[in-house]
Amino acid sequence: MRIITLVLFIFSLFCNAQNNYPQDYFDSPLEVPIVLSGTFAELRSNHFHSGMDIKTQGHTGLNVLASADGFISRIKISHWGYGKALYITHPNGYTTVYGHLLKFAPEIEAYVKKMQYEKESYEIELFPNASDIDVKKGALIAYSGNSGGSGGPHLHFEIRDKEERPMNPMLFGIDSKDSTNPVVKSIYVYPLDDNSFVNSSNHKQKLSLAPLKGGDYTTKTINAIGNIGFGIETIDRLDLAPNSNGVYNIESFVNGSKNYELDFKRFSFSETKHINQLIDYEKYTSSKKRIQKLFKINNPLSIIKPIINNGMIEVLDKTSVVYKIRVSDFESNSSWVTIHINGEKDSTSMAETEKITPYYIHNNQTTNLKEGRISVDFYKDTFYEDFYLDFEVKNDTVKLHEDIKATKKNFNITFDVSHYTKADQNKLYIAQLVGRHKYPSYTSTKRKDNLLIGSSKTLGLYTLAFDTITPKIYGSNFKNEQWISNYNYLKIKIDDKESGISNYRATMNGEWILMEYDYKTKTLTYDFSDAVISETKNNLKLIVTDNVGNNSTFEALFYRK
Repeated sequence: MRIITLVLFIFSLFCNAQNNYPQDYFDSPLEVPIVLSGTFAELRSNHFHSGMDIKTQGHTGLNVLASADGFISRIKISHWGYGKALYITHPNGYTTVYGHLLKFAPEIEAYVKKMQYEKESYEIELFPNASDIDVKKGALIAYSGNSGGSGGPHLHFEIRDKEERPMNPMLFGIDSKDSTNPVVKSIYVYPLDDNSFVNSSNHKQKLSLAPLKGGDYTTKTINAIGNIGFGIETIDRLDLAPNSNGVYNIESFVNGSKNYELDFKRFSFSETKHINQLIDYEKYTSSKKRIQKLFKINNPLSIIKPIINNGMIEVLDKTSVVYKIRVSDFESNSSWVTIHINGEKDSTSMAETEKITPYYIHNNQTTNLKEGRISVDFYKDTFYEDFYLDFEVKNDTVKLHEDIKATKKNFNITFDVSHYTKADQNKLYIAQLVGRHKYPSYTSTKRKDNLLIGSSKTLGLYTLAFDTITPKIYGSNFKNEQWISNYNYLKIKIDDKESGISNYRATMNGEWILMEYDYKTKTLTYDFSDAVISETKNNLKLIVTDNVGNNSTFEALFYRK
């Protein structure tokens, strides 16, 4: 009897250890079936996706419900990012996040608008007290939308732990049907030092993938010597949508022994920037393909679980290695890739020579460069590695290598503009030249006396650009001196094709009014239900300012009963 009791006790401990996530605590935040356009920890530009994107059947306005009891602990409205977002803190210590909302439930909407009018700002961040806005599980808290940096109507939903680290909501039972294996799109192999070669080459190579029955893959046998690593381009597709989603887990094995793992259960926002060291950043900037490296070099990401030799494989002469990769989704559907490696030393192989320049970046030191009127400051730990930098100045343009090196933080570019007149200085800004046609793209620019200081995280070409053109403004759904008694909204288009919009301010009959800005449609919207105006004859005034201080003023008269 004691043995049975002991076995049951041990089994109970094992089950609890395997299931640390409450399964019936959180409900779906929508009343429609869960169909995902984005999964947790998907690879995005400069970050991992921190939640799940739930489709809203192609339109906005669906009821968004509290996933569990709690209180509204944070409300944030931004032109970018999550747009309109709510945060609910729950008694069990977790926080749920609801992003890209159209608007909030009436009580919350009234509270937020009151604060927006008090602060005279559309963008706002509020932290209500625990006793201010209680919510019950299943209560209406908002309506789904497309606000902020959203590419289409959907609800962004997160679950965060007590340390504000996002976790995969599927761990808590909020799931979507998935019965297919992940798709492996490409495999790359990397010689990792000057004495390492693959098929007599010291450069990375794309391997030819051959699909097998059952969804697995193999490649041609490769000949290698030295330290090598592999990279994988892979996606998952769920049953109810065609979207290319992220996978849940990637493991690699050398001769049957596990040597590496990427575990996408949880991460912290402070580390999400290291995604650019996880992927082959040079390949991404040239082709937009995200190849995940299955070896660790100078990367503190917590999702990386290096088991043996940081995922690198040492191939010795006259040996054979079987390397396998297993890619899994949340439902444990898996795809395997098998690669056979022959250890073969080729005396004719030559390492590729690195381009030598006078400028060497020591990653553990600050580097200050100056030529002519331009100086650049790279601070300690800006990059992940030491390298020779291609640095060249021509007139008002500076070449900072190519955008092939991942960065951890910003560096500064300073232009001395004392040779320009004061009038011209006020119209200058620092721009990165991007794309095939080298289009000037505004870089965050500060002014200090005769200096312009730009801050960036991307290498490339930078120059001084002029902006002498004022922003454009025009009424979208009304004309001057028009009767608009039946209108629910007033819409105005704004645009600036040079340095971009910096800020705007709108008044009605001399009083500030709230206008919501959607940068995707370049539209400002005033909601008449705000009940700010009570006059029949109304004077609207809007001032829009760009990033160098050019401003335009739009005035219109309209009538309303």
